[in-house]
Amino acid sequence: MSEPTLTKTSARPAMNTRTVTTLAMLSAIAYVVMLLSKLLPSVNGFLDFDFKDVIICIGGFTFGPVAAAAVSIVVAFVEMVTISHTGPIGFVMNVLATCSFCCTASFVYKRRHTMRGAILGLGLGVLMLTGVMLLWNYLITPIYQGLPREAVAAMLVPVFLPFNLVKGGMNMAATLLLYKPVVTALRRANLIPASEHSQPRRSSAGYLLFSLALMATFVLLALVLMDVI
Repeated sequence: MSEPTLTKTSARPAMNTRTVTTLAMLSAIAYVVMLLSKLLPSVNGFLDFDFKDVIICIGGFTFGPVAAAAVSIVVAFVEMVTISHTGPIGFVMNVLATCSFCCTASFVYKRRHTMRGAILGLGLGVLMLTGVMLLWNYLITPIYQGLPREAVAAMLVPVFLPFNLVKGGMNMAATLLLYKPVVTALRRANLIPASEHSQPRRSSAGYLLFSLALMATFVLLALVLMDVI
């Protein structure tokens, strides 16, 4: 896994145009993925798994954490004005959740362009997501859910903690699985430049098995949280 880099200064204007085009496309895909995620059962009646972070993370790995933040804001805003019933509060929570995960992962990966760097960044993103959302669910959930703060505090460990860990874990595994094929498709479409780095085939196979095992584990945990099994 590697982030594309510019090699010629003269190509910068064209690359800026392609970058905007690609980010707009990723924003549209992230919105569609968010809509499909709404079909999944909720946890505790109001916590929804959302896989748009996978697409936004791919954008962040490719273009950096600022791009991830920009796409997060755009998609959350479109969601707020189209299908969301939580208004500005939901928008803020949405952006905080996505940015804490995607921007953290992208920031680390920008400095360590290896599969290990991606895993480290995504792992830290899961922890950041969990910590940030525990704090903001404690502060905000009583306002838009109409629950006593004591009731929300009692839900932090048994409900919010496992939900955010599992949500982040599934998004981490899905990002590891999808990043390479998505970026390969973008390169073939000439939307991003070719990579100057490559991952050894044996190493790639090992990381693929790791990602699949990670996904299977967190999917099972998600099914438990949704009372499916």
